[in-house]
Parts: sequence; structure tokens; C-alpha cells
Amino acid sequence: MMNKPGRKGLTRLWDATRYSRKGLSAAWQHEEAFRQEVTLALILFPSAFWLGQTALERIALIIPVVLVVIVELINSAIEAAIDRIGTEKHPLSGQAKDIGSAAVLMSLLLCLTSWGLIIVDRFF
Repeated sequence: MMNKPGRKGLTRLWDATRYSRKGLSAAWQHEEAFRQEVTLALILFPSAFWLGQTALERIALIIPVVLVVIVELINSAIEAAIDRIGTEKHPLSGQAKDIGSAAVLMSLLLCLTSWGLIIVDRFF
């Protein structure tokens, strides 16, 4: 096992929180898709409490929305790392970006399916 040097305890937790805040800020500043998905989440969260009639339905509506944001953050991180390596076209760089994009698409489809099924069940 590798023993990583660094801070421990509350100091490490504080640093990790600061890094996470910086990451969220960078995503907000540089990623249009992230801003769109966060805006959508801000609309869907309260809607989940109105649409969902049970705690399980509300969870089934909220989790996919959060998952979309998480997957978008991971996709943005992949894209930033690939772009850091170089701007020249390389098949593996394109493949990595395409797979990240596919992950976002799958999370969006999951979100759409969850919301669609609960909407159909509630209104039709």
C-alpha cells in the first residue's frame, strides 16, 4: 500500500472542501453544460417535492438529477485533463471525451426515464 504524505484529520477535510469549492467554481465558470444542468436541477428539486407523492418517489426523482450533475463534473474533468495533455487530435483523446459524453447522455436518459415514469403514473 502506498502511504501518501499530506495533511490528516480536520485539516485534510478543510483542504478537500476548499478544493471541491474551487472545482465547482471552475465548472460553473467554464462549462456551459454544467450551468444548464445546475439550473435545471434548481427547477427540478422543488418540483420533485410537488410531483412525488411518497418519499421513495421523491428520492427516485432527485437522485437522477444529482447524478446528471455528478457525471457532468466527471466529464468536464476528463475533458480538462485531455486538453491539458495537448490540443492535437489523437484517437484515444477523442475516445475518452466521447465516452465521458456518453456517460452524461446515459445519466440524462436515466433522469428523463425516472421523471417520465412518475409523471405518467401520476397523471395518466
